[in-house]
Amino acid sequence: MLEAFGVSDPGCVRSNNEDYCIQDADAGIFILADGMGGANAGELAARLSADTAYEFLREHGSRDGADTMKQAFEQANQSVREAAKGKPELEGMGTTLLVARSVGEGQLEVGSVGDSRAYLSSKEGFSLITQDQTWVAEVGSRLGLTDEALRRHPMRHVLTMAVGTAEDLRVHSRTVEMERGDQVMLCSDGLHGVLDEKTLQETLDSEKSLADKCHYLVEAAKEKGGPDNVTVILIQLV
Repeated sequence: MLEAFGVSDPGCVRSNNEDYCIQDADAGIFILADGMGGANAGELAARLSADTAYEFLREHGSRDGADTMKQAFEQANQSVREAAKGKPELEGMGTTLLVARSVGEGQLEVGSVGDSRAYLSSKEGFSLITQDQTWVAEVGSRLGLTDEALRRHPMRHVLTMAVGTAEDLRVHSRTVEMERGDQVMLCSDGLHGVLDEKTLQETLDSEKSLADKCHYLVEAAKEKGGPDNVTVILIQLV
């Protein structure tokens, strides 16, 4: 059985929230999207991609086959691209997309495009289970720059892949095994780009409820300036 809680906040700088999340513990589907684009395009891209992927998985999620997650992303990508077609005000809109779905007893399949992240907190420790699709992760890391230089690099937020911006997607996916008490955290870069992993791990290891952990993390990011929208979903196997 999965329990979950999520929070999304505009942060301290931006007036609108281009993050969007869905949490359906009964269906075992959890989705986070971080939109980008002018005017309200980012909000539209995030909501449209997440809703499309959710509806696809609700309809087809129980079907066997390794391609189900990828197909959900493809449907989301097509929906965003169709919505932007012929509309200059929506040109270039896109979004990260992070999806976690229950695929068996204690198994959670996680798929991602962009730089929204998923972490696993278990008895073995705290680990990142997604791969950032950013210039820093895919190009900058090969240039011999230090971790500190990469964290401060002006292109650290430049995505190399996003839903809606290309016809073909590179979707990273993996299935993680969870034991009772383990937690998976989904978050936008407004959280993981502001708080260090030590803070994230200590919060998840605390005795707080899932709701209190989420609210604590959002407030901690805002105390550090909250430069971006902040979204976090915590999923726990109970």
